[in-house]
Amino acid sequence: MKKNTGAQLALYPAPVIVVGAMVDGKPNWTLVAHAGVMAHSHLMLSMVKAHYTNKGIRENKVVSVNVVDASWLGDADKMGCVSGNKTDKSEAFAYTLGERGAPMIDEAKVTMECEVEDIYELQGFENFICRITATYVEEDILTEKDKIDYRKFKPVLFQFPTYEYLETGDILGACMKMN
Repeated sequence: MKKNTGAQLALYPAPVIVVGAMVDGKPNWTLVAHAGVMAHSHLMLSMVKAHYTNKGIRENKVVSVNVVDASWLGDADKMGCVSGNKTDKSEAFAYTLGERGAPMIDEAKVTMECEVEDIYELQGFENFICRITATYVEEDILTEKDKIDYRKFKPVLFQFPTYEYLETGDILGACMKMN
């Protein structure tokens, strides 16, 4: 028997990312766990409108999406505890500028540089619709076909409402071959 627990979002756990954008000429970073796939070429970042990073995303229309793994989770978590409105976070990470000017965290094993195509506001959130323009991946986690090997790269997941982090685990089977 299932119990109706109300209209709660139950699509967790979700990947943890650190979003990077240039704000007033300096990089700024924020922790985000509300991100999703919109198509194979697009993703959506859902961020509270008051985030300082949003200003740079709106102005420059470019953003980096740095996928967090356990090796730098502590530093990533700090980006969700400190506001760029109050603290300069520009030196929190060593970074490289992408081809379109988005700051990309050097320590991240996977980073996507994106262009913002649209912004949709909903209930205090700005939802940035982004086209992926480049994906940078450390070679030691790539397969022979240049695909990310998730047996080697284990992104961190965020679980709501408990506010806990999980690490991805074992492969359970091949998609569309479980019958």
